[in-house]
Amino acid sequence: MIELPARGSDVERLRMLMHQGIGLDRFNELPRERAVHALFECCSCLPWSAHLADGRAYATHADLLTHAENELRMLPEPQIEQALQGHPRIGARAGSARSYREQCAVWMDDEAAMRTLDEAGAAYEERFGFRYVWCADGRDGRSLLADLTARMRNDLDAERDIRTAELGKITRTRLERMLGPEGGFPDY
Repeated sequence: MIELPARGSDVERLRMLMHQGIGLDRFNELPRERAVHALFECCSCLPWSAHLADGRAYATHADLLTHAENELRMLPEPQIEQALQGHPRIGARAGSARSYREQCAVWMDDEAAMRTLDEAGAAYEERFGFRYVWCADGRDGRSLLADLTARMRNDLDAERDIRTAELGKITRTRLERMLGPEGGFPDY
């Protein structure tokens, strides 16, 4: 029997690492419920997670990533909305190392600039009816603001396509973190 540590921070650390670097073989062997949970951590969409879990066993990382991308593109709008709920608003988790590659980690010490980002994000949501997502991949707040400003000129259909592509990029980075290197990490 495995005993969890009593301290809350240790428990949270275990939860955060539960599905990181597990390797494709281990992922393929997970019970369905745990596989769905691991995938939900990557996209926050239960039907997407269930479809991918039911599509196991994947032969390679590329097979899983391709299947994940295809499933994401086929999601109806309500399920995309569900997935977007797993993405904090711009600047919501300042300094988050885990989210560095995502838009929520964007933070500038300039309060006026952060207020501008917040207002631009709210204007985006008002215009399009859904949360702005952008795979920051280490880019700064000024780049984000330029992207957000440019995307405000899009019509709804074009923006839905861009939003879904950005969601796909973020989901891919999360899947890659979940899998870790080909073969997973060695057991210690």
